Amino acid sequence: MLDRARTHQRGKADFISIRIEEVKNEDIVYKPLLSMESFEAADVAEGHAVALAELEKAGVTRTAAQNGISALLSLPDSLRGAMIFDAVSGKRLDGLGQRGVRVSKMDCADSGDYEADLERRGLSGEHVREALVLASKVAGADDIIAELCWSDDPDYITGYVASSKFGYKRIPVMKEMGSPVGGRIFFVKEETDLNKLCSYLQEQAVLISLGGDDNV
Repeated sequence: MLDRARTHQRGKADFISIRIEEVKNEDIVYKPLLSMESFEAADVAEGHAVALAELEKAGVTRTAAQNGISALLSLPDSLRGAMIFDAVSGKRLDGLGQRGVRVSKMDCADSGDYEADLERRGLSGEHVREALVLASKVAGADDIIAELCWSDDPDYITGYVASSKFGYKRIPVMKEMGSPVGGRIFFVKEETDLNKLCSYLQEQAVLISLGGDDNV
């Protein structure tokens, strides 16, 4: 993470904040690593069509899915966190503007096994490593229906749709090459307790297990 902050494609960071906090073993929650499937897409339009279909498959209405894609396309700059949308109505719920909701305090339970698993899939690099762990934590929340994301790195155009039902769907083209704008949206159930959800996303320490263990 420190190396990425120092060498990010969007430019040099104004400052880097590192937080070190003791976490007791009994406070850690384990969630399973999402299964992964890669799709093909020749251009952005095809990528968005795949994303739309996968969001609907996961339980997001077409209206909400279309609203989500449109919201990311209309961003003036990248979000620092995620937007939260109602998976039925497609309305934004978090009210946090460009700040969004940050997801933190997660990692893989066994880094060596995780890296080896990615190598077997022919995947490498911090983008997919971090995204799959983050998506697995997010999908582990009770009220999350699905997640939509594409990167803000100008030279990385891959994105994904993720859900607890169908796993991590990697889509190779979700924006134009050179675009510095990206973001993510969490689609949630109606009547979701946003305070409880945000507490889990921001404060709950989670380790992602390749074995599929889930203790919550």
